[in-house]
Amino acid sequence: MSAQINYIPGLVTKEHTFEVPLNYSNASGQKIKIFGREIVAKELENSNDLPWLVYLQGGPGFGSPRPISNSGWLKRALKEFRVFLLDQRGTTNKGFKVCPQTLNHLSPEAQAEFLTHFRADNIVRDAEFVRKELVKDKWSLLGQSYGGFCIMSYLSLAPEGIKEAFITGGVPSVERHVDDVYRETYKFTKEKNDIYYRRYPQDKKAVKEIVDHLNNNEVFLPCGDRLSARRFLCIGLNFGFQAGYETVHYLVENAFVETANGQEISYEFLKGMEQVLSFDTNPIFSILHEAIYAQGFSTRWSAERFYHEYPEFSHDQETVLFTGEMVYSWYFDEFKALQPLKEAAEILAAKEDWGPLYDKGVLKKNEVPVRAAVYYNDMFVNKKYSEETVNLVPNMEAWYTSEFEHCGLRVGGEKLLDRLIKMCRGEVY
Repeated sequence: MSAQINYIPGLVTKEHTFEVPLNYSNASGQKIKIFGREIVAKELENSNDLPWLVYLQGGPGFGSPRPISNSGWLKRALKEFRVFLLDQRGTTNKGFKVCPQTLNHLSPEAQAEFLTHFRADNIVRDAEFVRKELVKDKWSLLGQSYGGFCIMSYLSLAPEGIKEAFITGGVPSVERHVDDVYRETYKFTKEKNDIYYRRYPQDKKAVKEIVDHLNNNEVFLPCGDRLSARRFLCIGLNFGFQAGYETVHYLVENAFVETANGQEISYEFLKGMEQVLSFDTNPIFSILHEAIYAQGFSTRWSAERFYHEYPEFSHDQETVLFTGEMVYSWYFDEFKALQPLKEAAEILAAKEDWGPLYDKGVLKKNEVPVRAAVYYNDMFVNKKYSEETVNLVPNMEAWYTSEFEHCGLRVGGEKLLDRLIKMCRGEVY
């Protein structure tokens, strides 16, 4: 373990790197490095008795936020906690980064086997490794989105390490099949499209023009990838965020530029397309996104299979619909950065013997206080399935609200976390 101390106005940060087993079932085997950042408010720098709060990031396949100020949810947390921002394994150059460059020495079969160790169960084991090394005592958890999935795995695998847990937009079903998830995801994505076009009715024509142009012309992004119509429509992922409709609208309205040779797709639009989708820089998201639901069954590109059951998403409709938080096998053809991992992704999509992520027997006996914010309008985590889990797990209470989209912790984090903490303390209900 190594540590580097840095100072940001109002904050003291300490960087930690740990060497952990790739496979905890073979602790003496291959090791990888993981990274986390400890943070304390400057005025509490010498307070050695502060309780710890570990933050579990959304994803899969993303590192924790990089703090730049004492603001948002972090400001509320630092009033009483020493915060630990744990990067998911495989997501940062500070530890081990999953990408074609680090996996290209392995065969597709070996790549697939290697990547089976990057789901929530091993993120939890990493967290426990850090806790035992750094904290010794129990710590509190805060999980955003997929971080909430990790908390439910934590409650199943190592509840003895948890003092209390807070979940924002991330209470998963602990038993639903991945097909149930995507069946509902398409329905809710359709509703989000309806809202978008009610807000910006002029975009019906504009989106159709973009799709027709991309279907009839070869258009390339600055990175060199071809921009297909279906890749363009993936930006509907943004509909799940607070300013997502505006993000898409402002891209759409700048799609074309008039030239001496007629109308062409603008460079501004193409550059914007690269910036709003990060599938190529965070490959774990694409490779394991469906596998975060897999327990004893193969996912077989669930979202792609169900796409064909929803003809309203076809490009030949008068109103063209955007897709949302779906991952498709063609990502590994159209994103050049993902192409070297295509065979491994296919192997993982066909994998049937995924181990369990949750233990219902343990969860039904839960004694850890868990408080969750569940959003009625959440496009990414189904409120109905979240409610099933809340009703299953004792000592778990939810605040159901339509005040926030999925990114509630990002846009209203101080207020949101304060309410969950007060719920846990019995100060609000």
